[in-house]
Amino acid sequence: MANYQVLITGANRGIGLEFTKQYAQDGWNVIACCRDPQSAAALQALANAHANIRIFSLDLADFAKIDALALQLKNESIDVLINNAGVYPDSSLGDADENEWLDAFKINSIAPLKMASAFTSHMAKGQLKKIATLSSKMGSVDDNTSGGSYIYRSTKTAVNMVMKSLSIDLKPYGIAVVTLHPGWVQTDMGGSNALINTQTSVSGLRTVIEKLNLSNTGKFIAYDGKEIAW
Repeated sequence: MANYQVLITGANRGIGLEFTKQYAQDGWNVIACCRDPQSAAALQALANAHANIRIFSLDLADFAKIDALALQLKNESIDVLINNAGVYPDSSLGDADENEWLDAFKINSIAPLKMASAFTSHMAKGQLKKIATLSSKMGSVDDNTSGGSYIYRSTKTAVNMVMKSLSIDLKPYGIAVVTLHPGWVQTDMGGSNALINTQTSVSGLRTVIEKLNLSNTGKFIAYDGKEIAW
């Protein structure tokens, strides 16, 4: 197969770690980003087992660091950018901390656009030209029948709109965009009662990414391939 390269944020655990593992096993070059590589034992072990994984420190709350990484990698092409990193502050009626909310908007809604903007030229040089952003069905207005989770829901709804706009604006560059729902996954964020494991989620999400092109850009798709209403 061609020598493809993928950049993954939040690669140190959960879905991001599984993306790193599966792409590396399939022979892709993986740029694995996380906030603190020194404490990312599972990611370090994976990189030791696969020479095609490179780990970079990246704090998505610090946009200057995103620009610095883009500059560091300026001569490289990126085929797939996966905006996986996210935060889930608890919130409910009467208990939604405004500072946590603003921080969550920065990480969940604004940083994915900053990543896409900073790495547009790298992707334009790539062969596949794809951006995939992890959202959640909890960001679907149509699907909200249980309320609550004000911070997480609103930041994911926001990133859904950001990615829809991005899919239109990047079309002239030949870059396709998809927003992903990973399912309810057994991770630190999803909890042990979740319905599926990371392997099932990520293998499904990779199939969705594989099928992504300019004719179906701008959609919100679940790991099982089903389109989700906004």
